[in-house]
Amino acid sequence: MNVPPLPAVSDDPHARFSRRIQWLTIVLGFLGAAAIAFAISARTGAGVAIGTLLAWLNYRWLDRGLGVLVSAATAQEGSPQPRVPMGVYVRFAGRYVLIGVLVYVTVSILHVPLLAVVGGLLALGAGAMAESLYELFAGSP
Repeated sequence: MNVPPLPAVSDDPHARFSRRIQWLTIVLGFLGAAAIAFAISARTGAGVAIGTLLAWLNYRWLDRGLGVLVSAATAQEGSPQPRVPMGVYVRFAGRYVLIGVLVYVTVSILHVPLLAVVGGLLALGAGAMAESLYELFAGSP
């Protein structure tokens, strides 16, 4: 049986930084969700977990969108009027619309507390702070 090779891990500092933020967001958010589920209620813990997933998804889309924007700007270097693909604008606005709709559905249909979902969305900030501390103490590559 042939097993496909694993994708190569990039040596790009931004790629490593981005992977760590994503990983830390998920880990810290789910640890918080587990603690909240144990201390308060399972529904509130689920709200934190859902918010964490939305924060992670938002960061991934933001990171990819900025990558496309940087690629487009680099390709048009020296052009008097660089053009940004319309899809970039749609993706930037679309992620907020999608997150808003998912938060609305989560709160109204699943009856999850809004503050729990908002608390989960803050997991991205916690992941970014943890990454900053890592960079500070481990030394930036």
